[in-house]
Amino acid sequence: MAYSLKEINEAIRSDPAAFVAECDAAYQKKIESAAKKIADHRTESHIILLSGPSGSGKTTTAMKIEEVLDNSGVETHTISMDDYFLSVDPETAPRNREGGIDYESPFCLDIDLLNRHFAMLDRGETIHVPKYEFARQIRSATMTHPLQLGQDELAIFEGIHALNDVITGKNPKAFKLYIAARSNVVDEEGGVVFQHAWLRLVRRIVRDAKFRGSDAAFTIKLWPNVRRGEKLYISPYKENANLMFDSSLPYELSVLKPFVVPMLEELPRGKYDVADDMLRAFDRIEPLDESYVAPRSLVREFIGGSDYAY
Repeated sequence: MAYSLKEINEAIRSDPAAFVAECDAAYQKKIESAAKKIADHRTESHIILLSGPSGSGKTTTAMKIEEVLDNSGVETHTISMDDYFLSVDPETAPRNREGGIDYESPFCLDIDLLNRHFAMLDRGETIHVPKYEFARQIRSATMTHPLQLGQDELAIFEGIHALNDVITGKNPKAFKLYIAARSNVVDEEGGVVFQHAWLRLVRRIVRDAKFRGSDAAFTIKLWPNVRRGEKLYISPYKENANLMFDSSLPYELSVLKPFVVPMLEELPRGKYDVADDMLRAFDRIEPLDESYVAPRSLVREFIGGSDYAY
């Protein structure tokens, strides 16, 4: 699917509130459809595996699905697979071709513990969900919380490697969901104005700045390695999914523009080709004030102000 630049700009100029509400409602319908499929599948397994590349909106999507399931009487719990990262040990950590620690590898996760926990939850046993301390790059030995699923309860495990064969191979009955921002923005001739991969990069730049205090250069420098990891460890396994859907919203580039353009303009011209290309594309996109964005919109995962507790 592709979004029309002309239609986006015209909608923002004419009635931005209605346009945003329409886009959010369409995304909510995708959430409700996914939740129904998951609910229908729950006799097969209590586990939902939700995957997608970085910047896909996995966390908010998981919470939205949980909300719909809870409201329909199916109590659901969302667990971040990031908490199953292994404490970083330079002697045993996976390495990339350059010899550095490959933080994009699924083998940074405690795969054995994950698979053991999936099996225990399906049997109705109690697990102790770990907590990873990113600042110290260690998994806490004490900061855990117990989880036991009732007969009609579900657990969503969300993470970039959720559909990798090392996980799905031992959990064939789990419901598997893949999300990604998959739509380009095109002009009237069908030419691509803004690539879908750029949208995820912009989401990350804005989120990293908002929540980590990082500048655009920091995120852009990491991006090639992130993309390498996606091509090796994430994209090849999307066909494992029971359901795939697009997490992009037609209005969000307009909302992200006031956040990201000043950061991109601070970079030296000619140093990062992708930054220069995105700036030229943003010149053609109408801006939209964030006040139009609802507190539970997917976009709030990246710009802040969400009602969801991440």
